[in-house]
Amino acid sequence: MDLWKEMDTYVRQWIREAGDRIIESFESPLVIETKSDRNDLVTNIDKETEQFLIRKIRTTFPEHRILGEEGFGEEIKDAGGVIWILDPIDGTVNFVHQKRNFMISIGVYEDGIGKLGYIYDVVHQELYSARAGKGAYFNGIPLPKLKENRLEDTILALNPTYVVSNRKMAPSKLAELVRDVRATRSYGSAALEMAYVAAGRLDAYMTMQLSPWDFAAGKILIEEVGGIVTDIYGKPLNILENSSVFASKPQLHETILRRYAPES
Repeated sequence: MDLWKEMDTYVRQWIREAGDRIIESFESPLVIETKSDRNDLVTNIDKETEQFLIRKIRTTFPEHRILGEEGFGEEIKDAGGVIWILDPIDGTVNFVHQKRNFMISIGVYEDGIGKLGYIYDVVHQELYSARAGKGAYFNGIPLPKLKENRLEDTILALNPTYVVSNRKMAPSKLAELVRDVRATRSYGSAALEMAYVAAGRLDAYMTMQLSPWDFAAGKILIEEVGGIVTDIYGKPLNILENSSVFASKPQLHETILRRYAPES
């Protein structure tokens, strides 16, 4: 068995085990803390889930490095070798308030190149997965290549607060984009929104600021179905740095960048 196939087998098992543990936690009180601001939440379940996944990885693949949102991995300054990028619960506010629309996200990179990507909708038991060069899947069913559509028919995922204020793109430009597309959506989970782009449920996703664990898995998924993932200037993402993110079908990506993207 080759390494990536072996890893894929393990991750599918671990991610569902982690999901089951989260579901079981619904019966227990949460310990909720804030991080950067009052809307940036972390719970004891975020921490326990990351620790659970890290124990599995370190036991099975001790030579690999791990970057985790909650800080139980390592401080990584270069992209060499195999790196696991984990978000134990993407959409913690949704997890706390709604008990739905949150995801476990795992991306595996080798020398900066995406190799394996997994986004797991815990409540709905929906697993989006991808292996470089092997396509992307939804619960084991192959996802088709993305089909192009017109800007005016586009469903765009965008946090509405960015249309009011942000530091990277003129709100007036975003307001113009919002007017020109068919509709916008905001689900409160970057991983979910990127999975929806890969599955064709959304046509594009744009955000002004994400961390690597927010986009690492989704980038692999979207690229495996023919989509493009860059920053809002059209530049490649660095998997170890925070960045704006713009994911879309190729032609639509070019159209939106040409008409609305800020000058870098």
